[in-house]
Amino acid sequence: MRRAIPLLMLVSACTAAPAARGGGIVSTNPCADAMLVALVPLSRIAAISRYSQDPAATSMPLGLARRLRATGGTAEEVIALHPDLVVTSSFTPAATRAAYQAAGLRVLALDAPASIAESKAQLIALANAVDAADRGQMILARIDAAARAAAPPPGPQPGALLLLGGGLVNGPGNLLDELMQVAGLRNAAAGYGLRYSARVSTEIIAASPPALLIASGQPGRQHQVLRAALGQRVRHATFPSRLMNCGGPAIIAALARFAAIRRTGG
Repeated sequence: MRRAIPLLMLVSACTAAPAARGGGIVSTNPCADAMLVALVPLSRIAAISRYSQDPAATSMPLGLARRLRATGGTAEEVIALHPDLVVTSSFTPAATRAAYQAAGLRVLALDAPASIAESKAQLIALANAVDAADRGQMILARIDAAARAAAPPPGPQPGALLLLGGGLVNGPGNLLDELMQVAGLRNAAAGYGLRYSARVSTEIIAASPPALLIASGQPGRQHQVLRAALGQRVRHATFPSRLMNCGGPAIIAALARFAAIRRTGG
């Protein structure tokens, strides 16, 4: 997750002849997909992002995602569905956004939240846009309860390094970093001089290991090598890949998992 200030844009196109409405919500943003299924009945969702139906990329339960129609996110696919609302990413190409506007579609563009507070604000923006404000407040209350439940007892926090795969480790200043801290895990990335997520060699980690090594998803090559080299010198754990990239309701399960890792080390 990169450091970013969330951009929340609700845009109504100013065209003389809006497109006919087929109804429903189309999401081309996989993080919005996961929030939508928690906010509205599935019958209101006309389509989700194809990424949510990819086991390696989804941020929601795969079985649930595969019950819904998916698109590749092209303007042509989305416009053909004549949705009442398109939920997309602020990284969507300008040409695609212009096509939505020309078709008279209402669009909500969501950025990548870099903190719990930003994620909660984004959730409320989406909830308001889909007339599910009460449901949004219920999810916020669950997030706050999860943070209280994950809070550690007083005392030193164990250092933990979250391995993202491909030699990348999760650095400071992002949502995952904050979730680790709330759950009582000190992000050891700062000890390697990182100011953001970056690569750290296996040799450097092995020479100065943290108390905990956490692999995102299935342990990759780097984690396997470190586990063989370090053995019982450190504790090893895994973190579900579907909780890696998004906030919203995923925060609840992410906090619970980090707290469990702190308590049991596995």
